[in-house]
Amino acid sequence: MNVVFRRAAEEDWSSIWPIFTAVVAGGDTYAYSPDTGFDEGRHLWMEGDGREVFVAQVDDVVAGTAYLRPNQPGLGDHVANAGWMISPTHRGLGLGRSFAEYVIEEAKAAGYLAMQFNAVVASNEAEIRLWRSLSFEIVGTVPDAFRHTDLGPTAVHVMHRPL
Repeated sequence: MNVVFRRAAEEDWSSIWPIFTAVVAGGDTYAYSPDTGFDEGRHLWMEGDGREVFVAQVDDVVAGTAYLRPNQPGLGDHVANAGWMISPTHRGLGLGRSFAEYVIEEAKAAGYLAMQFNAVVASNEAEIRLWRSLSFEIVGTVPDAFRHTDLGPTAVHVMHRPL
């Protein structure tokens, strides 16, 4: 598997969109509405708040995307926040782990001192195992903060690690 990680360009959105819709439509990991449209999705994923967007290409096909941004503005901008989406056809191949390692290194290079995830859905055990294996800790849990499509109100974890 030939994998290349790189910063996304605006023209990558058309390749990111099918991944975004597949992940968001599941209603089990991201709080974005499952019926988010093309333009709104581009705005949510690609624009604003000092974010950088990346893609993972497998054999020249965009197989995943990630963003990196300050978790908070101003006095909180030394802590990074990030999100990842992997194409359903590329899951289970180790791409998520290697992509996470790449973005964590990008965060370090950008001068962030820590990384925090604000809403890791508690029922997403595979994701929690991945983040724990990469030295993230659950530092808090918010009950019923996510409306899971299948499970209903579900807790989310705040996860953190120093960089």
